Amino acid sequence: MEILRTINLTKDYKDGNEVKTVLDDVNVSINRGEFIGIFGPSGSGKSTLLNLIGGLDRPSKGEIYVEGERTDHLSQSKLALYRRRRIGIVYQFYNLMSHLTVEQNMLLPVLMDDKEVDAELYGKIMNIMDLKERLQSFPESLSGGEQQRVAIARALINKPSIVLLDEPTGNLDRENRNKIFELLKYSNSAFHQTMLMVSHDEEIVNKTDRVLQIEDGKIIRDVSLR
Repeated sequence: MEILRTINLTKDYKDGNEVKTVLDDVNVSINRGEFIGIFGPSGSGKSTLLNLIGGLDRPSKGEIYVEGERTDHLSQSKLALYRRRRIGIVYQFYNLMSHLTVEQNMLLPVLMDDKEVDAELYGKIMNIMDLKERLQSFPESLSGGEQQRVAIARALINKPSIVLLDEPTGNLDRENRNKIFELLKYSNSAFHQTMLMVSHDEEIVNKTDRVLQIEDGKIIRDVSLR
């Protein structure tokens, strides 16, 4: 079943007197539960695509539909609600709240929505991510790998329909990279979440279900790996 569709999605930026097209007429359909790897050179439009889907930016033209609802023209307040309830976002550089503990950072989306924590998912995150001994620590005391694990946990804990990941393993060693990918695959399978992951790491991308290759703002290759 389709969960995400973009129609003629385009993003332009003004650079002085010039208009630069970062994303150019992108049409893509993604089904619920797919794990998508997005691959391409720097500046090709990969992160822009994630930002538009996540409601962090608006397209210059085109349409975005998530679970049948058009999202690209929602008000700011409705976009905030959309992101909190339906989208999980992970950046390369963590974005943890420095005044909150690891546990508070991780549970923030659930607490903001006044929901119950899914005990099964919470336990699985603790086991895979090895965070039990760090729950009351603050982000400044964590290593880069630990901070990224917390950021991933925060994105997954609310069981969003779609998880957007922008180079989530880019700064990590192989051990941390493998731990994170293990958790992503578990969450994708157990909760039928749709994952869109930007990465320069071909080894990681080739473990996904489907690869979109983007160059110069266009999807030039769309290949199923499963």
